[in-house]
Amino acid sequence: MDKVTQMYGTNVFNEQTMRQRLPKETFKELEKTIQDGKPLNIKIANAVAHAMKVWAIEKGATHFTHWFQPMTGVTAEKHDSFINPQDDGTVIMEFSGKELIKGEPDASSFPNGGLRATFEARGYTAWDPTSYAFIKNGVLCIPTAFCSYTGFALDKKTPLLRSMEAINKQALRIVKLFGHDDVHSIKTTLGPEQEYFLVDRKYYEQRKDLIYTGRTLFGAMAPKNQEMEDHYFGTIKSRVQAFMNDLNEELWKLGISAKTEHNEVAPAQHELAPVFSTTNIAVDHNQLTMEIIQRVAKQHDLVALLHEKPFEGINGSGKHNNWSISTDTGINLLEPGDTPYENAQFLLFLTAIIKAVDEHQDLLRLAVATAGNDHRLGANEAPPAIISIFLGDELTAILESIENDTPYDTIGKELMKIGADVLPKFTKDTTDRNRTSPFAFTGNKFEFRMPGSALSVAQPNIMLNTVIADVLDEFADYLETSQDFEADLHTLIQNTLKEHKRIIFNGNGYDDSWVSEAQKRGLLNLKTTVDALPYSILPENIELFERQGVLMKDEIVSRYEIMMEEYTKVLNIEALTMIDMVKKQILPAILKFEKELADTALLKRSLTETLPASYELQTLESISYFMEQAYAALKDLEIKVKELHVIDDFEIAASFVRDMVIPAMAALRQPCDQLEMLTDTNYWPFPTYGKLLFGII
Repeated sequence: MDKVTQMYGTNVFNEQTMRQRLPKETFKELEKTIQDGKPLNIKIANAVAHAMKVWAIEKGATHFTHWFQPMTGVTAEKHDSFINPQDDGTVIMEFSGKELIKGEPDASSFPNGGLRATFEARGYTAWDPTSYAFIKNGVLCIPTAFCSYTGFALDKKTPLLRSMEAINKQALRIVKLFGHDDVHSIKTTLGPEQEYFLVDRKYYEQRKDLIYTGRTLFGAMAPKNQEMEDHYFGTIKSRVQAFMNDLNEELWKLGISAKTEHNEVAPAQHELAPVFSTTNIAVDHNQLTMEIIQRVAKQHDLVALLHEKPFEGINGSGKHNNWSISTDTGINLLEPGDTPYENAQFLLFLTAIIKAVDEHQDLLRLAVATAGNDHRLGANEAPPAIISIFLGDELTAILESIENDTPYDTIGKELMKIGADVLPKFTKDTTDRNRTSPFAFTGNKFEFRMPGSALSVAQPNIMLNTVIADVLDEFADYLETSQDFEADLHTLIQNTLKEHKRIIFNGNGYDDSWVSEAQKRGLLNLKTTVDALPYSILPENIELFERQGVLMKDEIVSRYEIMMEEYTKVLNIEALTMIDMVKKQILPAILKFEKELADTALLKRSLTETLPASYELQTLESISYFMEQAYAALKDLEIKVKELHVIDDFEIAASFVRDMVIPAMAALRQPCDQLEMLTDTNYWPFPTYGKLLFGII
């Protein structure tokens, strides 16, 4: 057996391990519980907990934790040891079924949008048995959902699991109409591609902006950036390859199927992509992937930057959300089949997605809205902030022939009739891959390209699952009462395409003309987080989530408040960091360089009046000009931050940040970057873009 096969999943309490360690009947009961989604019998829970504890201790674990995903965007864990003191002064190692199933962390200290007060601190974590327990840093980690004492979801996993159940319920209704009585469950699948930057740790540690905010708040362009297009898929540097090798091993031990690795477009940028897995497991794995990327990087004296825009002027980092939907019998519902009914089923699901994306552009846009991602979207490196669907020319032509009852060329000039014709054999990706599309069909899946690299992919998948489930619900209501299924199916698909074709766009999303074209079509262009988030609390959107049982009104409102406050907090930290760097580093460094220039000019004049000091004097003049600009901009930003700090209303505060603080930050950066280009490198107080981007040898 090869090394990879031997190590893969060794730190996971997976199905194979459970089969080996659990009594046969216990394993069957656990398997049935997982499949049916029912509460775990305490007797079975105790048996599972005992086996899990023994396995974990054999792996060197002394503690366990309920590993959960609060609204911070990162994971949380509280470690408890297995020890249980005895009367004789010794200890025994114990772990009960109750401890496995439920924990009680403080619920008031996490972002909760007003759902919990300090005196209402109790919260619960509940085991998600569909996601395997694992060992990380010598601790047994049990994936859990996190909710308040009153039952409100305080995390990202709970609504994700609810959304998966919603789409399972509605999609099952649809496939039953096509005679698939053998299908018992339908799951969405996910393959999130993860982009990141690597910089040398010694340079990172000299930059307050990277330490406090994850991105550079100052930095003039290096002489070379990405214009030579030589980094993308280029030879991986030895130091980076060593990091990638260790990263793969750590991920494989956790059962994370890291598959693809390569250099990305920007210098110092890289990408990792896994094999598809069930959505909630893929979300868990991506959270672990981000954590482990950063941890392994430090072991190589590197730092991994997951921010969406660490460097001005070069590509930022995204996280492409490859989404599909499959039955427990192995049918990918976004894969056209070979029979008329398989084709009709594919077209119905495709049409449902088109309708869902068109009707709920606002929800998909706000699902990826963060302060960091605002730098990326629409910046000619990522999809625009306008939602559209790319289908490719061939599939678009097929849909147009159905919509208009006109012949499709490759099938003998005959009209296509749903349920009677087999789709022409179109291959995957029949047109060039459209990197400018936010939501692109790529053969048997959709690639949602808008999420930022630091984002938890729970949020976009909650939205996708919910809005598509709602349309499937509507379609099922209509078709279940049909007296002529094939005719009504054809009419449903045809009418839906006519009503929602505006969302289909196969052109260049970076072209300025698309903005005006999208406006003519009535598509939303929500440029910033503050523009997008208020759509979450529209009455029709609250009704949608309640109708599908994914989020209650109070949960939606709390999430809106949390995300708006997070936006303000992130920008406040960035503004304070800029002020600190300018006052304590940039201006003092410039003053020292000015003094050297002035002293040199005076020395030249004292030696001889004919010895020119033009460089010194002209540089001093330019530096003085930009120093005055920088100082004025610094004072203005300080005033704006003080004004922000007295605003109590979170909505007004977020709008003030967007309209006043961000422009003030940009006004401060511009003269400071000019000063960097005028200043001797020996005086500039922190590493430049050249060192950060090309410093890994």
